[in-house]
Amino acid sequence: MKKEDLEHLEKLMNFLSLHFLKKNRWEDVTKTEWSYIVEELNELITSDLKEKNITKNADLLGSNYLYEHLIINKLKKYSQNEAAVLSKPNLAKLSQIVRVLGYTNYIDFINSHTGSFNFNDLRIDMNNTKQNTALLDRLIGCWYSYNRNLPESPLQAKDDRIWRSAMEIYKSETSGEYLIERSGGDHHKYFGKLTAYSDYVFIIMNSNTFIRQRHFISRIKDIHEKLKNPEYKLHEMHFISTCISFNQEPIALFEIFQKADRKSFVPDSISFPIDSSEIPNSIVKQLEDTESNRIDYK
Repeated sequence: MKKEDLEHLEKLMNFLSLHFLKKNRWEDVTKTEWSYIVEELNELITSDLKEKNITKNADLLGSNYLYEHLIINKLKKYSQNEAAVLSKPNLAKLSQIVRVLGYTNYIDFINSHTGSFNFNDLRIDMNNTKQNTALLDRLIGCWYSYNRNLPESPLQAKDDRIWRSAMEIYKSETSGEYLIERSGGDHHKYFGKLTAYSDYVFIIMNSNTFIRQRHFISRIKDIHEKLKNPEYKLHEMHFISTCISFNQEPIALFEIFQKADRKSFVPDSISFPIDSSEIPNSIVKQLEDTESNRIDYK
């Protein structure tokens, strides 16, 4: 097993650690937690077969597959002795794992993770202002973002493409900051920080492959009163999103964030036509109302 193969395997294990447990490194995950990740993956594998109407028995992972085969026999063994002779892991198994997480195969996963996020490059602090952490804690979880690139003139033909970006908001265990990771086309990834002051939510986001910083702002009216109700659920947020385009023109979009159930969450972005049954009716109604969501950015 080459050093490059081990680096790729380490990326996968770090990805699984972060995706399921919000831990940045595989070394921080316990044997019991690896078993939990296996259970989650097996559930995804079973669900995937059902969705595809495949009747054969699922080729499930053993409860200790990740910990014993990949952590103990590969990564830990190498970290203790770089001269150790290691056999290659089963590529079919690795591809099976990443497929249920939205990738075509293991090679596709590796090619999609050639860059790393640098959250420290993002600055979003406002001095002498107290964060609304109660609101931020309500934002933690999985979301879908729906937006639509409308033509400049309302007289032009509508573009029926709706882009559904998958994203996750979580709190960093190390810094205490609220972070966001978002998908794009062809497994392109965005990363960002978010904060809330009073009833406003701010997001600053960047990409791991090119510099195209984006800013989001949303207001949730009467949020202080709403948060006093323990039954209150925050299901939807409307954002004004701005960024600088490739020709240096400012672009503004109306975006709708809708919270998703983790069990049915698809961690990838998908392009839908506006009449797709996959898009909630409330979202379609918002996006069809071009007068209210068109933003004059010139």
